[in-house]
Amino acid sequence: MQRILVVDDDRVTLHLVRGLLVAEGFEVETAHQADSAFRLLARQKFDLLIVDVWMPGMSGFDFLARLRQHGPTPRALILTADDAPETVLRAVGEQAHRYLSKPVNPKALVEAVNAALEARADVHPIEVISARPDWVELLVPCDFDAADRIRNFMTHLDAELPEDVRDSVGTALQELLRNAIEWGGRCDPQVKVRIACIRTPRMILYRISDPGQGFRFEELRHAAVTNPTDQPLQHIEEREKMGLRAGGYGLMLTRALVDELLFNEKQNEVLFVKYLEGGAATRPPQERG
Repeated sequence: MQRILVVDDDRVTLHLVRGLLVAEGFEVETAHQADSAFRLLARQKFDLLIVDVWMPGMSGFDFLARLRQHGPTPRALILTADDAPETVLRAVGEQAHRYLSKPVNPKALVEAVNAALEARADVHPIEVISARPDWVELLVPCDFDAADRIRNFMTHLDAELPEDVRDSVGTALQELLRNAIEWGGRCDPQVKVRIACIRTPRMILYRISDPGQGFRFEELRHAAVTNPTDQPLQHIEEREKMGLRAGGYGLMLTRALVDELLFNEKQNEVLFVKYLEGGAATRPPQERG
């Protein structure tokens, strides 16, 4: 049975999270502050931590940093009511595996816990190059788990956007990042994809650079974007010949979701833009609470 430690000063949240996870078959211990969590960790082994950010005495981030000083630590999920961009980005820097918002969404909680526990053991860190809310830049290891983690964090950064815009941006990012990881990085977590995200009141711009040699569109016979108009499923046969997984719709889907999609000459860098109506969907960072 996998064991989880939940650290939160809100006793209602502790009770709720514990009940949800026990019902899923996990063994769960709780602590209402960092000191009591340290004592539990000294006596018992845990497979996962779920940690609140703002607690009396020591924040969740400081708690995780202190743990790392003493060697390898269990994987951690951040659970907080604070969706400020600075908090989300610090969670990335502190190597949290997922970011969950309060009030607790039972389905999202269970999915995040299972994803964290099922992830490969040798998770490589995501490196934060720039943590300004209006200019985020990250180095992401080339594995698919990292792509899913990045979408989780960036979705929380986009919390102020309308849901349809947030979903479009998140899906476009995930599709392009997975392509960069698979084809540019060859799923080698030792190499990195560079992501930059620039936000203004009127647009969101992403730039994704992979370590590969690039490609030519005419060579993408396995992608739906190259299908002749009268043969919309031609790429499926090509993927079967190549022994590839089902799919190939990523670029076509992305073109439908964003307003601008541009590749550099080598086509190992891609840029996409989503415009925001009237600039009302976001605010300059200095105006955020």
